[in-house]
Amino acid sequence: MNLKRKTILLFFLPLVSVGLLFFSSNKNSLDNQILSYTVDPKKSDLKFYWKDEKGEILKSIQNLKSFVEAKNLTLAFATNGGMFTDQYGPVGLFIHEGKIIKKINKSNGDGNFNWKPNGVFYITNDNTPVVCETDKFLNNGKIKYATQSGPMLVIDNKIHTGFKNSTSKYIRNGVGILPDNKVVFAMSKTEISFYDFAKYFQSLGCKNALYFDGYVPRTYLLEKNWIQKDGNFGVMIGVVKRKNK
Repeated sequence: MNLKRKTILLFFLPLVSVGLLFFSSNKNSLDNQILSYTVDPKKSDLKFYWKDEKGEILKSIQNLKSFVEAKNLTLAFATNGGMFTDQYGPVGLFIHEGKIIKKINKSNGDGNFNWKPNGVFYITNDNTPVVCETDKFLNNGKIKYATQSGPMLVIDNKIHTGFKNSTSKYIRNGVGILPDNKVVFAMSKTEISFYDFAKYFQSLGCKNALYFDGYVPRTYLLEKNWIQKDGNFGVMIGVVKRKNK
């Protein structure tokens, strides 16, 4: 190797090392700031919840926990699953066990829900999870669960372009689909910007990710002893297990 090439290489290698160190440090920082839960819908019992058998809105994770325990189930994970009205109803599309409870909402307006593109998180009858933009959603009659929210966090591997100038910071939660087609739910432990929250999903390799809500999110994650059971919500998403398993 001649002296010129050797000099260039010695100059270049530290830059690569610094770049990798910066990326690793930045990702570790996000990992420490965010609580996440990964689930395979084809192997775990992932369900969407809203009302009990009497037609009463469950509202809180505590009520959801009591509801599933009455069925000899253990609540392993739960989080609020999208924005809701003053009456705790879904703002946008909600499909529950194949039945359309609320039609898709394509209206324009203020607020995060209407920050386009917004999107839909749904589970098909064969337990395939999907996050897509609202305008790309198609109900083929084979959808078991669906909830609409907004804005999209990651769209075709790219962070939502509108986040570059967003300075607001809140506790936030959302959902993304990993490259192996598992679902990852995430909630920030501290206040975080839209951009950094979206960046977390992008760093995991999520092609698409969807924002659920800010300021009010709660997560119940038994395996990490993260127990939040307060708050009132509309749609909630949970993973349950049989008590005898």
